[in-house]
Amino acid sequence: MAVTAFQDLPLADRDRAWDGDAAEKRVRRWAGAEDEPNARYRDAHVWYDADAKDNFTAYKLLIADVVDDRLVAVPRGVMAAAGVVQGARGGVDIPARDADRVRSHLAKYYRKMDDTAPWDD
Repeated sequence: MAVTAFQDLPLADRDRAWDGDAAEKRVRRWAGAEDEPNARYRDAHVWYDADAKDNFTAYKLLIADVVDDRLVAVPRGVMAAAGVVQGARGGVDIPARDADRVRSHLAKYYRKMDDTAPWDD
């Protein structure tokens, strides 16, 4: 199990809509990961199961999309991931030992957005 390295991706416009399913398709195409995940695909997520890294289902908390052929963090995607981490929509199945690092990763994007992560309120 692993929290991905913080990529410090550029931010998309804050008002950009978030469609995780559509973003997933664009990220796969951009990363050249249409048949199996790779390192570029991993960069769009906050967490993955390192023991199953060859399976798309091992990747959780997608926060990025492809805009103008560049991988960017989408503020509403970051907020959606934070909500899931906080238990919204049933939460996410990640080991408890990774939860603080996941929150730290997401909090860095909140700071880039000049905002406060929900768990820091």
